[in-house]
Amino acid sequence: MDQFHLIIVTGMSGAGKSQAVQALEDMGYFCIDNIPPVLIPKFAELCMKGGERVRHVALIADIRGGEFFDAMSQSLKELKAQGVSYEIVFIEASDQTLVRRYKETRRLHPLAPHSRLSQGIAEERKRLESLRKHADFIIDTTNLKPKQLKELLVKKYAISEGRKGMNVTVVSFGFKHGMPIDADIVEDVRFLPNPFYIEEYRNKSGRVPAVREYVESFPISATFKEKWFDMIDFLLPNYEREGKSQLVIAVGCTGGMHRSVCMAEALYKHLKETGVDVSIEHRDLYKNDVEEDAPGYEGM
Repeated sequence: MDQFHLIIVTGMSGAGKSQAVQALEDMGYFCIDNIPPVLIPKFAELCMKGGERVRHVALIADIRGGEFFDAMSQSLKELKAQGVSYEIVFIEASDQTLVRRYKETRRLHPLAPHSRLSQGIAEERKRLESLRKHADFIIDTTNLKPKQLKELLVKKYAISEGRKGMNVTVVSFGFKHGMPIDADIVEDVRFLPNPFYIEEYRNKSGRVPAVREYVESFPISATFKEKWFDMIDFLLPNYEREGKSQLVIAVGCTGGMHRSVCMAEALYKHLKETGVDVSIEHRDLYKNDVEEDAPGYEGM
C-alpha cells in the first residue's frame, strides 16, 4: 500500500484553488473543500486509518476559515509530529487578475464584504504572507488557463506507482516585470541581439520562425546554446540525485517577448528530445504588444 500523502491547497481567494482541487480529484485524490485548519490533523489521522481509498488526499484550507485560519501553523506542527507526509500548494494571481475575476463573477471577497475589493485582496496577501513562505509549490495563475493549471498539477501529482523523476518547467520572462519568485535557475539572455530594434520583428513574438531565425543567426547565439544546454544536461541528473522533484528554469530578456521566448523554446525542445519531463510557460509574452505569434499557439 502506498504511503499516505496529503496535499493542502491554499492561497488567494479567486486564484483558482477550487479548480486545482477539482484537477486533483480527477486524478483520484480524495478531496475536501474549505476545511478549518484546526481540524486537519484529526482528519489526516482518520484518513490514515481509512485504507487505500484515502491514501492520496487533497484539501482546501483558506481565508474562508476565518478565525480557524490562524490555527494553521499549529496544525502543521501537529502533522509533522504525527509523521504525516504533506505538501502545501499555494495558488496566487496578480491583483489586477483577481479584481477582474471577482468583477466577472460578481462575488464578494471574504475580507471585503462591505468595503473595496482591492482592500480585501491586500489584507489577504498580508495574512497569507507567512504561510506562502512555507509552500512547497507556488502556482501563479495570472496567465494560466484552467487546462494549463491542470496540466501543471498532473505533471507533479499524478498518482502512479512508477511516478519518479523530476519535472522541469522552462519559463520565459521580462526583467522589467520582475524575476519569477520560484525560479531555481535564472538565465539572462539580454546579451543576445534584440529583434525589438528591427522594425519588421518588433511586434512579433520569439516563437515566430523569422524572429527565431534572426536571433539564432548570430555566432554568439549558437555558442551560447551549446554551452547552456551542456550545463543544463549536467545539472539535471545532479539535482534529481539530490531528491529535487521540480526544477524551474527561468530565461529572461528585457520585456519577455523575443529573446527569452526564443531561447526558452529552444531549451524546451532540447529537453523534450532528451526525454526530460518538461513543460513551458511564457509568463510575460502577452504583457507586450504582440501582433503576431507562431501558428497554432494561443495566448497564455
